[in-house]
Amino acid sequence: MLINKFLVKIIFSVLILSAATVQAGGVFPFKVQRVNLKNGFKAILIPIKGSGLVSYYTVVRTGSRDEWEPGKSGFAHFFEHMMFRGTDKYPLFDSVTTTIGADANAYTSDDLTVYHLNFAAEDLEKVMDLESDRFMNLNYKKDEFMTESGAVYGEYRKGITNPFEVLFEKFQDMAFDKHTYKHTTIGFEADIKDMPNQYDYSLTFYKRYYRPENCVLVITGDFDPESTAKMIEKYYSAWKPGYVAPKIEPEPVQTAPRERTVEYDGKTLPIVTIGYKCDAFDVKNKEYMAILPFADLAFGENSDLYRKLVLEEQKVQFIAGDAPMKRDPFPFMIYTRVKSESDIDYVISEIEATIEKYKTELIDPVKLEGLKKRMKYGFLMRLDSPEAVASSLPMYITLTGDITVIDEYFDALMSVTPEDIRNAVNHYFVKTGRNQVILKGN
Repeated sequence: MLINKFLVKIIFSVLILSAATVQAGGVFPFKVQRVNLKNGFKAILIPIKGSGLVSYYTVVRTGSRDEWEPGKSGFAHFFEHMMFRGTDKYPLFDSVTTTIGADANAYTSDDLTVYHLNFAAEDLEKVMDLESDRFMNLNYKKDEFMTESGAVYGEYRKGITNPFEVLFEKFQDMAFDKHTYKHTTIGFEADIKDMPNQYDYSLTFYKRYYRPENCVLVITGDFDPESTAKMIEKYYSAWKPGYVAPKIEPEPVQTAPRERTVEYDGKTLPIVTIGYKCDAFDVKNKEYMAILPFADLAFGENSDLYRKLVLEEQKVQFIAGDAPMKRDPFPFMIYTRVKSESDIDYVISEIEATIEKYKTELIDPVKLEGLKKRMKYGFLMRLDSPEAVASSLPMYITLTGDITVIDEYFDALMSVTPEDIRNAVNHYFVKTGRNQVILKGN
């Protein structure tokens, strides 16, 4: 079995190299074909011959960010569940996918919802019939809605037994006043609790966001692009447009630092999260692009701070930095789990000292170049199967509507200089944009 997996890796690396000759000058190594229907529906086709497999990803450019009406948070995630409920034509979705041996799942985040299937290439038309039908004709009764909404509340209750879930919920609620990033993907508890009473609104949500103009299909793997394009026309052209954009209120500029201590109802080591308000994803924004490598340079496993706090002094279990890749402005996040409550202030001071250092000192250009190359080739090395290729694309599609931005993203990343990083740290890491939550167990 190990030998077979190794051979697959070798075959795919050869495929990537041959595809790269087609995409000369770009980072993304596969030939891409597009289908654009009159109703606004788009499909991105990436044929990769030889595996006998196909990955089928439908990206809905709606996540919890789009839940702008008071009392209505949680519905993007809720539909991740409801979309498996079936239609008049296919009342038992799971039964169909099981019969053909397809692996079907979904996930939701702040900015998107993604439905994905992996299956044998011979079943592509059956899957397209199944998927197009549920996106156009989802049908569920009130009792089914009540059952699923109750299950979602159970999921929420289970989630808050995880201290990190509690931390993120409290952090976003504190860091945002107006923008819908104020609630996490699963939603506010009061809204989820009330969801069984929102059957009529659920139909409105589905009709508003599950429209062809708001969805992008990605198909990767062993298929013929010409016949597949005709198939897409056959199954998706009847989908009626009617997308209604959310009325998201911009977040006001933060004018003072915010801090909060959360008492967690359970045992856990203290967790510290510090976030500095940053910009939305924008490859043309030099300061934004510079904080992407900064996250690893300052807080990654090869950073001086990681070596000091995790390896040498062993004050924390881990530390990490995360630069946001969001449709709207979101904080640059720093996370750490402290081994002793008495060391919290010390650890925070070391984090702040690291930030201050990068406001004056320039990063070693050789170190920066090495990191940028690792980021670029790390992305490429992960593209080792149709599923891996397809799963790498939804974020870029959600942010910009297409995947052409991948080449633009890596071009911008490779041009980041030490001076750019110093400028970005001075621009974003300011006291007035700082948010801090400390979670402690009992």
